Amino acid sequence: MSEIKPIIKEPNQVLRTRAKELPIKDITSRRIKELLNGMKKALKNTPDGVGLAAPQVGESLRVFIVSEEAEEIDRLSKEKLSDEEKEQKRKSQKEKGWKYYVFINPFVKNKSRTKVDGPEGCLSLPGKYGDVRRMQKITVEAHDEHGKKFIRGASNFFARVIQHELDHLEGTLFIDKAKNLIG
Repeated sequence: MSEIKPIIKEPNQVLRTRAKELPIKDITSRRIKELLNGMKKALKNTPDGVGLAAPQVGESLRVFIVSEEAEEIDRLSKEKLSDEEKEQKRKSQKEKGWKYYVFINPFVKNKSRTKVDGPEGCLSLPGKYGDVRRMQKITVEAHDEHGKKFIRGASNFFARVIQHELDHLEGTLFIDKAKNLIG
């Protein structure tokens, strides 16, 4: 059984190192299955996280996961609910449990010209927040946990999370791009 992976905090050097590609033949290995399960457990046990990259758990590999909660945040942003009602809906859904999307060796296939500013934080930089300008839409090609190649388009918050996690794979932290940084 996989253990919860501890989240590495800044200034650990693994967060500033470009992660290595994972050989396709290793994707379905026991080691990677345990890594992914540990990452999923770590993300599930954080109150605010919706994405987690392998470098954040000390593995310099081009792997990240995103909770389907990111999609729910996008859906809720379109509903005419109070912030309190939106938060209540998210909490009740979180108790049921989210699925996680796995991205292995991802690369950007397409991105929009439109950029939007939005607030970001990071599990590896607790208590720090800032506004980061990101592409509104992005299309990524990657492999899933079974080694199957897929293409995934995303917009709004989900696209922001993907770009944040892609930055982790390059050794870039959101504070490198943020304006109005607090914390």
